[in-house]
Amino acid sequence: MDFTFNIFAFILIFFGTLTLFLSYYLYRKEGEAVRFFGIMMLSNAVWSLAYGFELASSSIEQVMFFIKIEYLGITTLPLNWFLFCLRFSGNDKWYKKPLNMGMLIFVPIATTLLVWTNDYHQLHYKSYFMDLSGDFPMLSLNPGISYRLFTVYFYLLLALGSYLLIVKFRKSDPIYKRQNYSIIIAAMIPWVVNITYLLGFRPLGNLDLTPFAFILTIFMISLGIYRFQLFDILPVAREKVLDLMQDAFVVLDSKKRIIDYNLSFKRYFSMSKHTKVIGIRIQDLLPGQPELMHFLKEGKSGILELKVETEAGRFDLEADIRHLNENQINSDATIIKLLDLTKLRQEALTSTLQKEELQKLNQLKDRIFSIIAHDLRGPLVNLSEILKMISNNLITLEEFKTLSPSLSKDIMYTTDLLENILHWSRSQLKGYGINKELFDLKMLIVNEIDYHQPSANAKKVKIIQDVFPGEMVYADVLMIQIVVRNLLSNAIKFCHEGCTIEINAVHTKDNMIKLCILDNGTGIESEVLKKLFSGENLSTRGTMNEKGTGLGLVVCRDFIERNNGKITVESKKGEGSIFSIFLPIE
Repeated sequence: MDFTFNIFAFILIFFGTLTLFLSYYLYRKEGEAVRFFGIMMLSNAVWSLAYGFELASSSIEQVMFFIKIEYLGITTLPLNWFLFCLRFSGNDKWYKKPLNMGMLIFVPIATTLLVWTNDYHQLHYKSYFMDLSGDFPMLSLNPGISYRLFTVYFYLLLALGSYLLIVKFRKSDPIYKRQNYSIIIAAMIPWVVNITYLLGFRPLGNLDLTPFAFILTIFMISLGIYRFQLFDILPVAREKVLDLMQDAFVVLDSKKRIIDYNLSFKRYFSMSKHTKVIGIRIQDLLPGQPELMHFLKEGKSGILELKVETEAGRFDLEADIRHLNENQINSDATIIKLLDLTKLRQEALTSTLQKEELQKLNQLKDRIFSIIAHDLRGPLVNLSEILKMISNNLITLEEFKTLSPSLSKDIMYTTDLLENILHWSRSQLKGYGINKELFDLKMLIVNEIDYHQPSANAKKVKIIQDVFPGEMVYADVLMIQIVVRNLLSNAIKFCHEGCTIEINAVHTKDNMIKLCILDNGTGIESEVLKKLFSGENLSTRGTMNEKGTGLGLVVCRDFIERNNGKITVESKKGEGSIFSIFLPIE
């Protein structure tokens, strides 16, 4: 090949080679935006080098050869610029869709093929010839339809990329204004140069100054990379970090207008991503906050609590207000961090309730162990000693018969106590299941009355049941049986001789059956009534000195609640008690 180099060719070849090395260096750096910028520099390097050798060529065949190489860079340069702007502005999801990417690369591929095959169809260049009127030979071109369509594509991608940068920079913090201006000004240079070339303003004849302009653009952005650390403190990275934070941040200017914020701030006002917030006064978003307005007016920094009611709900917020002083970036800016105390207070309340419940359970367990150590051990020791005395002929048969009623009561008490402890302990085990089924409530009541009839007869207590046959209840049969057994046992225990116990069942409006067990016994004192189901009250002996633990009612409440029911009690001292059980029917 024959070359006659000139100053313009030297400039393009020199800076094209420098751009080539810079593109390789940037491509090796981490970060997708940096790599796109490196690829864009590669496209410009190909265009500049090939155009430099074109300007140094004198034959039309050699010029057309380098033009075909130029178009490898010309067609990919606007594409790489647009991809760089998409990534830099945080809109990289768009080009990751195969269809969108396919539409973008179709035009560069098609245009390159049309340039390489132009001699067969003249769609890109209608005609061309060597212009020898200047200081050195240059190609004069008559553009075709393909050339004009590609020009539209070229400007469209340049415009879209510049628009994305401008939109992003409008919302960015003032700390980035120097790097923002450098990129926007750099992006405008090729626009101005290429438009003047297409409009016919050509001070150097047919010399196209666009690749020179792109060289200047790339070096201005490269200056931003190193001087302003453009890719080390990307605004998009900063905004994504802020948006991932749970705490809300908002920045105000001197007129108390919002100039920056994160997504968590919008959450308190039920705003969508596209709701415009920039420029709104903070008092319009948070009305009725005189203390906050006083802090802002006086330029005070500090922490205060706000009660905010918006469409998103009611919030208790902690506002951390910081005014930037003169040694910082902007003395007129105010930063407010909002911490949601609502959830923290709810969690604290839940933790307190759980702590109290745990303390109650621990107290109940301590009490159960105390019962096992004393009340359970005592009757068994007594029985063991009497049996030893009989075995050693230390007491007569008549003496044993005298002791047997007392032993019988102790054994019955011990049996009931063991049952309640075992049932309660089993219910506290993790994974303990409830076998709900439909069963006839009347049959259960009749069986329990038969079970308690001997003890009732001993005190001449009359038990009357008025439950209709076929009253079906949906619950765990064993659990309800234990509940009824405990309540009947207590009713008999606190009845005097000749008292009456009534049992009836009625339907309620909310599809429940209300089972009532009424007695006209001793009744319950009001102070004891308040903590009857908590296990805190001390056991009271019955009318015939029967012992109890108070554990049975704890089991009753637990079992009823596990079956989606509830248990209530009404009582007056000396008039008797009414225990009501509400059970689901389906």
